[in-house]
Amino acid sequence: MTTLVVGANGQIGKQFCELAQQGGTPIKAMIRSEEQAAWFKERGIDSVLADLEGEFEHAFDGCDQVVFTAGSGPHTGPDKTLMIDLFGAIRTANIAKQKGLSRYIMISAMRAENPMEAPEKLRPYMAAKFAADAHLRNSGMPYVILKPGRLTDETASQQFASSLDEAGDNQISRANVAHALLHVVQTSSVTNQEYLLLDGKRSIGEIIQ
Repeated sequence: MTTLVVGANGQIGKQFCELAQQGGTPIKAMIRSEEQAAWFKERGIDSVLADLEGEFEHAFDGCDQVVFTAGSGPHTGPDKTLMIDLFGAIRTANIAKQKGLSRYIMISAMRAENPMEAPEKLRPYMAAKFAADAHLRNSGMPYVILKPGRLTDETASQQFASSLDEAGDNQISRANVAHALLHVVQTSSVTNQEYLLLDGKRSIGEIIQ
């Protein structure tokens, strides 16, 4: 089962791709440029050139499921938030449905279900995530939505929590998100589920069964 990774060149995307490659999990990294391709080629990771803001249907060829871990990033404007985090995610779900893929795995965000609870400057991003998640739930695609808390660059503890009460804090390392994502990709029986992900003291298998 080959997984298309949309947003493969991002911080979580790269870590996930390395983990998948090391573990023998077939993936195809969707990237925007030849410059980005070098990093993946050095590691023996299959890649395809496609632009989330342009035409990218061809990237799905030969893939069975899709991971969406793309993000416009903190230094772009509302236009990129709309075109990548919202419309890019919606288009990805639509194409996955049209092409008969088995599952769509979304990296969303902890406050996506209630954007008004987020800090003011993050609310447009959370609103985009809210709408993209809602579209996915109603798309007819089997899905898994992962909702990590505030992202850090700590090393992977591979220990998780699924609530603020359990975790005591609202953060999770990008490395831990990559490990959680790999677990979901490898566990095809998990569908139509949503999980809050935070750093904690439990294995990912205890959180996602």
